[in-house]
Amino acid sequence: MLEGRTAVVTGATGAIGEAIARALADAGASIGVLARRRDRVEALASALPSAVALEADVLDEESLRRARELTLERFGRIDILVNAAGGNVAAATVGEWTFFELPEGALREVVDLNLLGTVLPSRAFGEAMLERGGSIVNVSSMAAHRALTRVVGYGAAKAAVENFTRWLAVELAPAVRVNAVAPGFFIGEQNRALLLAEDGSPTERGARILAATPAGRFGEPAEVAGAVVYLCSDAASFVTGAVLPVDGGFEAFSGV
Repeated sequence: MLEGRTAVVTGATGAIGEAIARALADAGASIGVLARRRDRVEALASALPSAVALEADVLDEESLRRARELTLERFGRIDILVNAAGGNVAAATVGEWTFFELPEGALREVVDLNLLGTVLPSRAFGEAMLERGGSIVNVSSMAAHRALTRVVGYGAAKAAVENFTRWLAVELAPAVRVNAVAPGFFIGEQNRALLLAEDGSPTERGARILAATPAGRFGEPAEVAGAVVYLCSDAASFVTGAVLPVDGGFEAFSGV
């Protein structure tokens, strides 16, 4: 499906980012796996059939340019970029602090990580796609669509990612398609304690989420990865500026 193409995945050592990198590799693409920790990107790259480890920070344009040149040197082209880097920042979460007490620095950190952490890689790697064409897929969140308690900075940042997705889709058309996926609730390192008790049963918050999800369960990273592969493939050749929910029906459910 993606044979002969090269994809770069940021945040590739996270649960969703790794699943995406593996799914793109399974679809035939060569992969640049990008994250900040050298040991983890090298381990992931060594586990894929055609991959290069890219040690870079999505908020550092110089390191992103080096990663782009290394990818081009290794594979000669860049066709796909998946912006999977992001996440919440604990200090920017309402709970221990009220909204009025949240540290300004933490709010800036979560917005920078999710918004600029999508914008800057899109500048660095998207430029390499202009002549041949390609596909950019951003990772948003249900927090961009629904007002979720606690995650004020994260939700605002992901809403901005979706606006940027639409803007960039228009700006780069027709050469580069730009879309996003909006995952619902998935268990990862950052939210495990928030959603699951030590015995694996849902916490109070986790139970409320499951009650509002018609599928009746949390998602699996591979389910997000499948949506990303579709958006990167020729099957989505007339799809741009779209945000695809992968949420088990969470957004569709009114609660009644």
